[in-house]
Amino acid sequence: QQPKACKGRKEEKKAVLSPLLIRVRSRGREKAVLEVPFISSEKMRVFSLESVIEEFEALTNDAGRLQTESLRKILEQNGEAEYLRNLGLGGRTDPESFRACVPLVTHRDLEPYIQRIADGDASPVLTGKPITSISLSSGTTQGKPKFLPFNDELVQSTMQIYRTSFAFRNREHPIGNGKALQFIYSSKQVKTKGGLIATTATTNVYRSEQFKRTMKDIQSQCTSPDEVIFGPDFQQSLYCHLLCGLIYSNEVQIISSTFAHSIVHAFRTLEQVWEELCMDIREGVLSSRITVPSIRSAVSKLLIPNPSLADSIYNKCVRLSNWYGVIPELWPNAKYVYGIMTGSMEPYLKKLRHYAGSLPLMSADYGSSEGWIGANVNPSLIPELATFAVLPNIGYFEFIPLEKPEQQEQELENSASTIHYIESEPVGLTEVEVDKEYEIVVTNFAGITMLYFPHLSIFLFISYGVPFCDVV
Repeated sequence: QQPKACKGRKEEKKAVLSPLLIRVRSRGREKAVLEVPFISSEKMRVFSLESVIEEFEALTNDAGRLQTESLRKILEQNGEAEYLRNLGLGGRTDPESFRACVPLVTHRDLEPYIQRIADGDASPVLTGKPITSISLSSGTTQGKPKFLPFNDELVQSTMQIYRTSFAFRNREHPIGNGKALQFIYSSKQVKTKGGLIATTATTNVYRSEQFKRTMKDIQSQCTSPDEVIFGPDFQQSLYCHLLCGLIYSNEVQIISSTFAHSIVHAFRTLEQVWEELCMDIREGVLSSRITVPSIRSAVSKLLIPNPSLADSIYNKCVRLSNWYGVIPELWPNAKYVYGIMTGSMEPYLKKLRHYAGSLPLMSADYGSSEGWIGANVNPSLIPELATFAVLPNIGYFEFIPLEKPEQQEQELENSASTIHYIESEPVGLTEVEVDKEYEIVVTNFAGITMLYFPHLSIFLFISYGVPFCDVV
């Protein structure tokens, strides 16, 4: 059967209201050139902080080639999948053919294909390689969590993001061979009709062997055993995270969680249970509140009677004024607090700063359930000013220029969400222009092709010739 002719994007493109915004602001150069590390799977096994930074800097001017190469790899891997085959690419992998043939879509358009995969269709529907699991997004479609395909390539891009941002953080705040008090949790894992595991994207990452290796590489091994992370009861896991963190209090160098609100919630809980935690440490016996057998067994192995540590923790807690600076007080070797702190997490920063005292807060990287977009390589910036370098080898990124009708220019300050934008054809990552607004479109290695993100605002600026996104 001959492939059908490609349809132009203008014919297929859907109207967008309340779009993702990107503004490019110039700080030195007018040409957008991306600075990015390219870390092969072989090099990732021998991790060197300096080599990550050196490669990031060496490839500053190569974003265009890396984007073309990323698209070629995606289309070669998935070109025989039903979705792309029916669009008439006919084996072509160049950006021009891709833009001519593949329409812009939302998750709703891809949902029937993803559902078939979840229901057990083993044929190449969206990807050439099998989808290994399903991620459940935090967003909703028709009142239910979105299903998103997840595979090993997404794990690899996650690890690249982690390594890249850590290399820059460690240059600012070096850490040694310590541990991380990570308030991380596995969500419930269910099986789809076709037998695939469906859970959150973070849980899919946590249960991968690559995650454990990377945490060891970047000296961020969790104080808690896996049984706590993957425990079925959130409150019991949280209590044990706090307890394990206190047991290893002198070794902890990083306090982190996926989101800022999780860290705040953890220390609000500490305010309520600190005396019980001291008793556990003093007597070497785990609280009766921990009833999940796997959690109880794993944490009990870490506990031995330690009255001196219990006394130290108790005395420090009673001396605190309204729990200000509790983190550096109880974890004296901690260098910083880390997690996603931008966007909807910003309201938690005031309370988080209260707990952190003099410790710096560092915002984690930028992405979504559909995949990662950028790494925080400017860790010295406070979370409110955090920026993220878009990595051109973890996906293929395009930007739709948006123009406001002249009569609506004055309305921007009142309510950007009500403005109807005039769209143009997408441009590439290195083609963005100063003082233009854009909507982002992502194509990744897991079958998400030409997906745009509504209801999210991002601004881009150019710093030292490098485009960064600033989440609003």
